[in-house]
Amino acid sequence: MIPPSVDSTSFAHAQCPLGPPYHVEVPKNQTTTGLSLSSTASPAASARGSHVETATVGIAGTFHFHRENRQPGLVTRSVAHKTRFFGQSHWFNGVSLLKDMFDILKQHVNDESSKVYRGLKQCKAIARAIKAQRSPPWPCIPTVDLPLKSTSDDLVECYLRSTETLYRVLHIPSFRQEYEALWQPSNTRSDTSFVMLVKMVLAIGAATYDSTFSLRTDAIRWIYEAQTWLSRPEFKHRMGIQTIQINILLLIAREATGVGEDMIWAAAGSLIRTAMFMGLHRDPTHSAPKSTPLAAEMRRRLWNTILELAVQSSLNAGGAPLIGLDDFDAEPPRNYDDDVLAGDILVPQPESVHTQTSAAIALRTTFPQRLAVVKFLNDLSSRGVYQETLKLDTALRTAYKAMKSRVMQARKSPSLSDRMPDTSDYDIRLLDLIMRRYFLALHLPFFGVSLHDTAFEYSRKVTVEASLRVWRAAFPSQLDPLEPMPDNQDVLSRLVTCGSGFFRTLAMQSYIIIASDLKVQLQEEEGLGPVSLRQDLVQVLEDSKVWTWNCIEAGETNMKGYLFTCMVNTQVQCMQQGATEEEISAAVLKTAEEAEDRSLTFFESLPLSPHGQTESVPTIDSITEASVTDMVTVGFGPSFLMQDWDYMATDAFYDQSNATPLDCYLRINPFLG
Repeated sequence: MIPPSVDSTSFAHAQCPLGPPYHVEVPKNQTTTGLSLSSTASPAASARGSHVETATVGIAGTFHFHRENRQPGLVTRSVAHKTRFFGQSHWFNGVSLLKDMFDILKQHVNDESSKVYRGLKQCKAIARAIKAQRSPPWPCIPTVDLPLKSTSDDLVECYLRSTETLYRVLHIPSFRQEYEALWQPSNTRSDTSFVMLVKMVLAIGAATYDSTFSLRTDAIRWIYEAQTWLSRPEFKHRMGIQTIQINILLLIAREATGVGEDMIWAAAGSLIRTAMFMGLHRDPTHSAPKSTPLAAEMRRRLWNTILELAVQSSLNAGGAPLIGLDDFDAEPPRNYDDDVLAGDILVPQPESVHTQTSAAIALRTTFPQRLAVVKFLNDLSSRGVYQETLKLDTALRTAYKAMKSRVMQARKSPSLSDRMPDTSDYDIRLLDLIMRRYFLALHLPFFGVSLHDTAFEYSRKVTVEASLRVWRAAFPSQLDPLEPMPDNQDVLSRLVTCGSGFFRTLAMQSYIIIASDLKVQLQEEEGLGPVSLRQDLVQVLEDSKVWTWNCIEAGETNMKGYLFTCMVNTQVQCMQQGATEEEISAAVLKTAEEAEDRSLTFFESLPLSPHGQTESVPTIDSITEASVTDMVTVGFGPSFLMQDWDYMATDAFYDQSNATPLDCYLRINPFLG
């Protein structure tokens, strides 16, 4: 796909008219259906050429959109909700595409006598009880206990297949040797540091161990133990390679299990600075010239993985990456297999030879382009003009094609499966999925306007096709609604279903884009009779309903992802059949009630005790109204549709012109006031 040529006159001021999540051309303080807007600007903001619009979107609540007006054509640079601040790359920028669903639900969610309200309320009550049981008490004292060796062995292999193939953290032969020693009768497991590292490996492996994430509670406990161990008031012990490894694995494990994954960007910043303090950002030829080949290569691998965590967490959080290409000179990892690193003089394999590090090296070749995209989207100084979007698209596409060519060439080399668990085409699909995420983020700010303005048609094509490719990478075969998740489920599919964070967010975002595009196609159709839609896009809608239910069966306690996919799918089907708005609303509400009933029945069947004893389920009356109107919390969860919704936001986040120092302090520290 080739981006259109850009005419400097046409696009000089092509700041995304809708902006992320949207921009509505209505007079100040005028209210539209389901949407109210007001605009304010402090003197300081006016001087900077910007202002803040406060919008209430259906049941989603109140948000503050920081818009630039230094040039004609407004562009949303960020969104504020409660004490959170989101840049353009945050997943929330696509949620406004579901505004019509919010409008349909609005009156029913606010009506305490409605079935929809009561269903949401009881699902929320049980979900809270389940999540409370999964979380161990804090502080969670670290132990040396491990699962049975057979189970631990399987979890280690799951980790190596799903994570180590791309994010190099371990020297596999050394790890295996120390790991096996743990099981010797004479081993007292006195090396708590290594036990914590092993537990992080096991926690990550648990996400793809089986189709139901049966070890979720154990994985959460292991994460809590590692967090406790790292929080010791002994600071020098943190300046070691093994501690860096544990920190890296902890962040990956938190995202995989959904333990505070929305705060990984903040933790990644601390990790970067710790690594720099240790000199990992300098190439070993400069910082540690006398290092052994193994030590030098491990430093390169760890820094490379830290860079990936930095840019990926920045993309997810909508935050600035806070690192540039001039901040380090560490070279990419070299093309070695792990078992050759014990030698004194090594010669890297050519890039055409596949090794255990090939995927990580290939992804690193695109790092400058991906970093540029994230900076463009989230840096405060970025203007977000469409002309620059197309330039970045061209650079990113060129880097992607070069990476793909390199990987495909290396895959033709002799198999090295005896040294690395067979990953089949997993690494290729994983690389493709990651790269598509950056194309989506780059063009999503212009997707809304592209649905109605052909000047941005290229962005519409990119987002829809990238979304379809993401879905097919995650789910290469059609999902069967009548069959449970297979035990031999594909590793990447299982990661998207059982895991959390980056991958599940991307799948849900892809679904939202495809559903929105199909709805616009139906709205634009003027012919008589049923409308014909692309079957591959329609299939994504059907698959998504199965997928979101599979997520619930795998331990997801938030049923709103399943609820909304059911509702949106029903809406599209009704529109395709030419139904009226009243008929669509009635069908969508009926679907919502059925989705709630199914979810509630499933949740009630779960044992509410880690040991199997069923505890009393909270009643509807025992839960406050806030548990239902608490509806757009950007907290622990991979996407808006997997979040708890909470719209207790106020204008005070931005309007602090008359605030006292104490007011400001309480706003920054909401738990204190």
